[in-house]
Amino acid sequence: MATKRPQLQVEVILMKQIASYLATPIFVVDALGNLVYFNEPAEGILGQRYDEAGDMALDELASIFTPTDEQGAPIPREDQPLVCALEGRRPAHGPMWIRGLDGAIRHIAVTAFPLVGQNDRNLGAVAIFWEDVP
Repeated sequence: MATKRPQLQVEVILMKQIASYLATPIFVVDALGNLVYFNEPAEGILGQRYDEAGDMALDELASIFTPTDEQGAPIPREDQPLVCALEGRRPAHGPMWIRGLDGAIRHIAVTAFPLVGQNDRNLGAVAIFWEDVP
């Protein structure tokens, strides 16, 4: 269950709006690591619609999709691109395998970057991802 989050900053609201217009699968998380949105193109890869999944904590998200490497070993939390962007406040990229909520296993490539507001405010992070055929 997602932790209670403060009211979203205007920049995060705008990022959600931008993501809703793009054909690239996108996740948006707030500064606490709560998933606050994924767009319609992401739904096909994740195997569920956002309005069905709803907000959830980053750790819950990782436990549901269980990102693994090509040998099937879990990717350590600190090596996951979205975690690097959120907690390390640096962009990150990497391939991984996930099991969608529809049960399908998919190979994806993820690029994540931090959302940094005026006066160096940590607003969250964004992950852009796509299915990557190995």
